[in-house]
Amino acid sequence: METWDAIQARRDVREFADRPVPQPQLDQILDAGRRAPSSQNTQPWDFVVVTQRERLGELSTVWQGAGHVAQSAATVALVAPIPRDEHQRTQIMFDLGQAAMSIQTEAADLGIGTGHSAVGDQERARRILGIPEGRFCAYLIPMGYPADRPLQPVERPNRRPFNEVVHREHW
Repeated sequence: METWDAIQARRDVREFADRPVPQPQLDQILDAGRRAPSSQNTQPWDFVVVTQRERLGELSTVWQGAGHVAQSAATVALVAPIPRDEHQRTQIMFDLGQAAMSIQTEAADLGIGTGHSAVGDQERARRILGIPEGRFCAYLIPMGYPADRPLQPVERPNRRPFNEVVHREHW
């Protein structure tokens, strides 16, 4: 798949087929996240990959909307330093967003669906994932092969029209 096709095909997947993601493809997806750009090349992320069914079930309890994590083939936890101030928080969160999008786009390129979840219970996430002090789990990206239909470019996405979103020179 080409990048544009992957961008057009990427959608939130919340139901996954009972099929593992092969290790070489999982590593390629993680490498896409590792290669994401970051402010001043700080690369503030670490990724914790969970594939064990029991641990995925535990991880699905860190946020009320994370039930789909339990059924994923793998979930990637994006971990970063606890920011010391608002400026660093803004940088870290933007950088994590870039890593997340790189992960999700590469997964889509390989026909692997992704979702996303926040993390509400940091202490539980810390315990499940073994996150060291001074770091927090910002997001979860569950992934696997979609249970309903394969990823393919969406002809008419449910998005605001281009001309309503794009403003040129001024609003």
